Amino acid sequence: MSDRMPKKLYERELKRLQAELVDMQAWVQSTGARLVVIFEGRDAAGKGSTISRVSQYLNPRVARVVALPTPTEREKTEWYFQRYIAHLPAAGEIVLMDRSWYNRAGVEHVMGYCTNAEYHRFLHQVPIFERMLVEDGILLKKYWFSVSDVEQEARFRSRNEDPMRRWKLSPNDVLSITKWEDYSRAKDTMFVHTDIPDSPWFEVDNEDKRRGRLNMIHHLLSQIPYQPVERAPIEIPPRPASGGYERPPRELQNYVPDYAATLD
Repeated sequence: MSDRMPKKLYERELKRLQAELVDMQAWVQSTGARLVVIFEGRDAAGKGSTISRVSQYLNPRVARVVALPTPTEREKTEWYFQRYIAHLPAAGEIVLMDRSWYNRAGVEHVMGYCTNAEYHRFLHQVPIFERMLVEDGILLKKYWFSVSDVEQEARFRSRNEDPMRRWKLSPNDVLSITKWEDYSRAKDTMFVHTDIPDSPWFEVDNEDKRRGRLNMIHHLLSQIPYQPVERAPIEIPPRPASGGYERPPRELQNYVPDYAATLD
């Protein structure tokens, strides 16, 4: 592994790419395109932090992150893809999926949360399902984030020692250390069945998160046929003369205490 990318270089290029993401968003809005970006990969592979950088400057009314919780008892009786369909984009929208229907090919299969019949049915149906999405005009992009076993364990330990990030660590995450090869086999099988021309997988080497984020965002932009959209300038009108309004006395309002002043 090469040296970590310098922070200043990373931040400069990240801002440039994020500006392009804003341009891409404008194109999605103006053309009525529908974009779904799937983020999958190893636990602690950096999916969430990459999604944060992708969505940082996007309009949340246009681009939303979908991270579904464990299915309810009712949802477990539905067709497997049913609850995901409700979150697909309408015209002019972008959906960033922090994990997706591929849960069934990974954690559900490895941890025994689904039956073998459900697992094999999924592998058979998902290419059909994704072809239907693409045929209907949805732009579907799938990214798999890779990280070494050594780096994954280091990130787990870092999270465990940081009270601000400990919530990111679950019992299932820790078990992924002991099931490294099982997850590797599951990923390989998943790619065999679902890396299809209509919706191919793109793998992101995320051993260095800075490089991985830039590589992923740059590649995503290269995959979307967006064009610059002319946006009409907005003129801020002059403030009119006062019409006699008087603000109520300050003591009649409930103000948040000036905590910041105590920090001087």
